[in-house]
Amino acid sequence: MRFFIVAIGSHGDVLPLLATANELRQRGHTVTLAAPAPFAAMAARADLPFFALGTEEEYRRATAEPALWRPWRGAGAMFRHVSLLTEPTYRWLAENARPGESVVLASTLALGARVAQDKLGLSLATAHLMPLLVESRIDPPRLPGLPLPDIVPARLRHWLGRGADRLVIDPAALPALNRFRDTLGLPPVRRLRHWWSSPQRVLLAFPEWYAAPQADWPGHAILTGFPLADRFGDTTELDPAIADFLKAGPPPLAFTYGSAMTRSQTFFRAALRLCRHLGRRGIFLAPPHGQVPADLPAGILHAPYAPFSRLLPHCAALIHHGGVGTVAQALAAGIPQLVVPVAFDHFDEARRLRRMGAGSTLSRRRFTPSQAGAVLQRLLTDPGVARACSAAKARMAGEDGVSAACDAVEALGRAAA
Repeated sequence: MRFFIVAIGSHGDVLPLLATANELRQRGHTVTLAAPAPFAAMAARADLPFFALGTEEEYRRATAEPALWRPWRGAGAMFRHVSLLTEPTYRWLAENARPGESVVLASTLALGARVAQDKLGLSLATAHLMPLLVESRIDPPRLPGLPLPDIVPARLRHWLGRGADRLVIDPAALPALNRFRDTLGLPPVRRLRHWWSSPQRVLLAFPEWYAAPQADWPGHAILTGFPLADRFGDTTELDPAIADFLKAGPPPLAFTYGSAMTRSQTFFRAALRLCRHLGRRGIFLAPPHGQVPADLPAGILHAPYAPFSRLLPHCAALIHHGGVGTVAQALAAGIPQLVVPVAFDHFDEARRLRRMGAGSTLSRRRFTPSQAGAVLQRLLTDPGVARACSAAKARMAGEDGVSAACDAVEALGRAAA
């Protein structure tokens, strides 16, 4: 079969689809990946033909925008940049993909792929990487900037989510999208979250034990499990300096605020004080430019990147922003997590970890040595937390989200043919 994979976002959005593209190629299919320009090198390491969406400078500007990391303003900032990729995605598919001969697998933000499905009749599977993206009146996800507790009735939380669509998401995304659709003779989209999922096939890239299926989820949705994909990241092995650091003392606390976050200075300053407060070693994973305090003391290591599957099994706990890919890697490693959420799905992932008993959460304002230290002490010593982490690790060992995703899109391809 001939597959076109479209992945838009940061590492956590692109790597799972890159891993899926690689396995489809290993199964003998013809596969091409389209993603933001900075991921070209990763596609080359996987021996995948690559089409760059945008430029590296445009990607840098997008991730550096301050509003991107605000709970409510983040959606507007994100869609301003995503909209620039809609027409290039559509044009690429229009020039290369053929109905009945090609299958497209696209991430949530690859809106150009949905337009191509509407206009050209392409076979399309939409991949939603996080439960936040699946609407439900029965168990609505927790919204960024509005972290209502579960005691609030589900229908009220869902109604507030509909309000967020009307007031935040749709005004940010639909004007540019509908202008482009109008040039193609397509009717306007009225509500983005009703439209962005393919009516043919939806892949939910998480397991049912993490987010239980709801009766009002799409009937054509398939839960594939977490697609662990860090073997396609910037490097697949631990840097020797990291390996030596891990051997030199007890398991450290690991800290990260995401690959695209450029404003994490406050988080890492607090992380340094937290390590001192607890008397523990720490490893800070962050881009090399100005995110981490200079002149770190002995026992604290800064690394620009490390594959989580190699690093986290040697760590005591992971403290992070709450991205679903990071959550999945820590669950696979069987270590507790403390989430300090920023925006997007972070608040919802924190809620799910707390439900499981495998982690906890603190707001950025409360992420202080005393408060975070007390939470971490409990996470590291509570037998119930240890049992929950071990259970998650065992479940993850028996799943392969990448393989399940490939099976699903192959089935779509056979049906299309």
